[in-house]
Formats: sequence, structure tokens, C-alpha cells
Amino acid sequence: MSKELIRLKDVSMTFDGETVLDNMNIYFNDKEFLTLLGPSGCGKTTTLRIIGGFLVPTSGDVFFDGVRINDVPPYQRQVNTVFQKYALFPHLNVYDNVAFGLRIPKAASDGEDVIDQSSSKKKKQKKVKLSKDEIDQRVREMLEVVSLKGFEKRTVSSLSGGQQQRVAIARALVNRPKVLLLDEPLGALDLRLRKDMQQELKRIQKQMGITFIYVTHDQEEALAMSDTVVVMNNGKIQQIGTPEDIYNEPKNAFVADFIGESNIVDGIMREDYVVEIFGRRFRCVDKGFEKDEPVDVVIRPEDVDIVDLSQGALTGLVTSVTFKGMHYDIIVDFKGFKWLIETTDFCPVGSRIGIKLDPDSFHVMKKSEYSGMYGDYSSYSAEYDEIGDVEYQEEEAPQEEYYEG
Repeated sequence: MSKELIRLKDVSMTFDGETVLDNMNIYFNDKEFLTLLGPSGCGKTTTLRIIGGFLVPTSGDVFFDGVRINDVPPYQRQVNTVFQKYALFPHLNVYDNVAFGLRIPKAASDGEDVIDQSSSKKKKQKKVKLSKDEIDQRVREMLEVVSLKGFEKRTVSSLSGGQQQRVAIARALVNRPKVLLLDEPLGALDLRLRKDMQQELKRIQKQMGITFIYVTHDQEEALAMSDTVVVMNNGKIQQIGTPEDIYNEPKNAFVADFIGESNIVDGIMREDYVVEIFGRRFRCVDKGFEKDEPVDVVIRPEDVDIVDLSQGALTGLVTSVTFKGMHYDIIVDFKGFKWLIETTDFCPVGSRIGIKLDPDSFHVMKKSEYSGMYGDYSSYSAEYDEIGDVEYQEEEAPQEEYYEG
């Protein structure tokens, strides 16, 4: 079982009377790659800065390894940070940039009070300076970890964006922190390099065996790298889970819309395993709702099968087609509500199609403050052509009378 390393308890943060974090409660495990994911202004960077010691929360407590550290300054925390702007020293080469922190004595000068993080007590502690040989060994080891062996004498201005980022990561890790905080470090890189660096960061985290807390607004980054994803909005945690859980089992319409693409429609849970949308009843895999409870229904674009009109449970009008390489993104009007469908079949604009939905195509969620805000891919409405309804028998209707796709 993973060991808890950091805990934020009832943490709130306000700036000029505006609440940025609202009573946050969360813990971070040792050796975990955890991502704080959300739109700009949701509070994720503020959370990171509180952990790093750059901000003191308005209320609540921060614990590191069970010890309250609200008042411990950043340089006395076992935490280092990599920012989007790498802040490398242009007058130093790669080696000296990485070695810079090691050349600074780790404790205060003789006779000066310092805080022992393990005990939260003040004690006298003399400064300790690493030997030249130890500095050299640690710098070269770290450059090998970030795949920059042989770059020691290169100027940082001669490096690519990805290489500069690796120097920044090496500089942060060479001090051997227990936690590395990363605030959108891939934001300045092009798409191809971002994807390469995602894999590199995951490799480095596994190799070093330390906790990474990563901030991004990029859903793909979060899903590709993380052990745990924390989805945030308006200073509150919306959902915590594995990438698979966040994508396949979103808790509300905000999470469903923010993580990937989603068609989110109003529905009614008629009974366990039976959901109604557009006046039609479908078999699903969800249960535990009240009878006839209004719900939000998520249908991912890749879970919709296009079939002949005569076989479709629903039919709609194609209003837009976009070629994406491996598939087409098509927008289809269903009764004035526009769906996104991913398909390898070309469907020209203006054509009518039928769709099939299997029981596991549906994910049913309780109504929330975000209901009705997401999931419609346009306000454009076209004439809706329905095929004949299948009667639903209230008393023990046979399974074939439900739309099963």
C-alpha cells in the first residue's frame, strides 16, 4: 500500500476577497505521479504553490510526512519546482546550471536557527558543503537520467526547448527532493516534442522513484502520464481517480466534457439498467438510481456505431465532416441536439444516418450544477426524422423490446 506523503486539510485561499481554493482536502502518495487538471483559474497552480511553500493558505493546514509545514519556507522543504519558464542561467553551461544548487550550503550558517522539518523544532545546525567530487558525481548521474550525457559544456542557449527543459528537471532533481512540482512545463514545446517529453517525464519519475505533482490544462497529457488525476474547477475538486476512471466513469457533466469529447444529453432512469433519451428507452449497464430519476447521459463519440437507416435506433442529419487522418469527426443533428461521432465511414454532409448504441455505450450520471451546460456541439437545429418507436412494456418486458444496438 502506498504511503501518504503530503496532505492538504481544509485548505482555502483567497486573493482580494476572491476565493481561489475552497476548502480543499486531498492527499498525495509517495512515488506517485499525480496531475492537477483543470481550466485556467481553477486553482491548480495555487495548490502547487502552497505545497511548494510559495504561498501560505488563508486557512487550513499542509502536512508533509505527518508534520504541519505551513510556516516552513520553500528552501527548507524537501520539494523542488520546475516552472513553465525554465529560468536557466544563460551565462552558465549545462553542467554549471545543474550543479548550481549543489554548491550552495544546505544548512544555515553557524549559530543561526533553522527548522528541522521532521520535528518542527528549532535547533542549531552548521552549514554543510558538498565536496567537488560528490557534486561532479551527482551532476553526471543526473544528466544521464535526463539523457543529456555529453552535453556538459554546451551553452543553454544552444539547446532546443526540450533539452532546456531536461536541464531544468536535472537541476531540480539533483538536490534529491522527495517531491518534484511541475507547473505546465511542456507549455512552450511544439506538439511532437510535447508527446516525446510526456514519455520522458514518466520514465524519469519511475527511475527516480519520487513523487511528481504535475499541473496542466491538457487532458491528453494528464491521461498519458498520471497514476492519479485530480480534476478541478472553480477552486474545488470535481473528481479524483485513475485516468481510466476519470475517462470512463466521470462524476458530472463538467468532468465528462473536460476529459475528452462527450455527447451529454438529458435522460430519465426508468429503472435499473433502463435509461430513456429522446423519448426512447435503451438498455444500459447503470443502476442504483431512483425510479424515473432525471439524469445526465454521456455517450462518447467513439462508442456510436453508424448503421443503415432501417437498423438505427435513432436517425439524424449529418451537418459537418472533418477528416482527422485515422477517422472522420462528423456532427449529426438528433432532434435539434448536435452529436459528435468518430467513425471510419465517410458520411457526406446532408446525408441521413442511423446509429446503434450498445448497453455499455451509455454512462449515466446524477444531475449536478453543470447539467445542461455541456455536450451539445452546436446550437444549430435541423429537422429530425424518427423511425417508428418500439413499445416499452412496463410489466416484465422481454429484453428484445429495448434498443440494444
